[in-house]
Amino acid sequence: MKTNDIRISLPASKSMSNRWLMINHLLHGMGQSDNHSRGGGFRITKPSTSGDTRLLRRLLTQIESDSSSHVYYCNNAGSVARFLMPLLAITPGYHILTGDDRLCQRPMAPLIEALRQMGLRVDCTEKEGFLPVQIQGGVPTRRTVSVDPLLSSQFVSSLLLIAPRMPDGISLTMTQRPTSRPYIEMTCEILRQAGIEVRRSSNGRTYYVQHMTSRPKSAAVAIERDWSSASYFYTMALLRPDLRIRLLGLQLDSCQGDSATDTFFRLLGVTSTEVRSPYRSTGRSITLQGGGDCPRSIQFNCIDCPDLVPTFAVAAAAAKVKATLKGVSNIALKESDRMQAISTELRRMGCKVNCTDEEMVIIPSDLRPMEPVQTYNDHRIAMAFAPLKLRYPDIVIENPEVVDKSFPEFWDQFDLVLKNKQ
Repeated sequence: MKTNDIRISLPASKSMSNRWLMINHLLHGMGQSDNHSRGGGFRITKPSTSGDTRLLRRLLTQIESDSSSHVYYCNNAGSVARFLMPLLAITPGYHILTGDDRLCQRPMAPLIEALRQMGLRVDCTEKEGFLPVQIQGGVPTRRTVSVDPLLSSQFVSSLLLIAPRMPDGISLTMTQRPTSRPYIEMTCEILRQAGIEVRRSSNGRTYYVQHMTSRPKSAAVAIERDWSSASYFYTMALLRPDLRIRLLGLQLDSCQGDSATDTFFRLLGVTSTEVRSPYRSTGRSITLQGGGDCPRSIQFNCIDCPDLVPTFAVAAAAAKVKATLKGVSNIALKESDRMQAISTELRRMGCKVNCTDEEMVIIPSDLRPMEPVQTYNDHRIAMAFAPLKLRYPDIVIENPEVVDKSFPEFWDQFDLVLKNKQ
């Protein structure tokens, strides 16, 4: 291993951290003893420092401190709102769940309908199927529920996470193929690690989670490094094949769906080599090296990793590769309308982009970035376009602080690559 590898410190996985915070909150509600942490029986070592995780921690503390009438404001954090809605629905009291204008435009109807199926009271106060909602916490009257997961896998994960506190657990059937299924499997695996029984039907459509009858023993939980955050450095390796970038703490055999980053960038000639420290059993890292053969055209299905679409689109445009990105139907429903944001910004640079409801096609073009990149208050748009500064140093990323939502240290880590001049 070269000693001059650029060493990048990635944040902990936001998705894993938030699921463990939810589980710890449920355990705390079972009356953990005083020698355990306030959040429950598991000690989360080095959790995510992302804005979303800080927000979820703060709102969970708010629920613990006062379960009577309260307003829970989720900013623009869709996962936080979707995780909290079922939790508040089984928490005694009257609650208002809301967020900023963009969050109140994002779909919640499948989750609201599922909670109503279970006999729980959730009322939309402005527009049916959207935040804000008023919730009257109570006890579910049904354990069997169906949910449409096409728009978001978080509808499924949020219901599975509260199942251990439901009197009879849950039997949850998905009515369609889910988007981002690996994140549902991540939820199930974390529940199992917490000692909760989870089964899946032979056809993969129904999940069964048992009621928790006893508290698990206190244990330390190590959170993986975040693959979503790693993806931006793969683009940097693509653009700077003269460099070797080492992503500290990352592992290839990950339960994170965005580990698909490795598969996609191998198509573009970026290789990933996992390195293990001879001195530490958990001392993993991945070294990136660009410069391999790059085809003229690729296809990739993003249905299990829609958060990577901005990264993949920008990388393909920079590599002048025709890329057909499939399974992108729900990216218009994220923190921004990412279909519109990606295509608009790439077109302003001279790139040809064709979009339908189901796919985005990047046509090889000469990029000419002349104007600042608009980020649409979306962290993933900012970080996806940032690597272009390696090729076009004068490019400006507007509103750069939006990265705090998932990767507060992004610009510091990016500068470690940027300062290595060709």
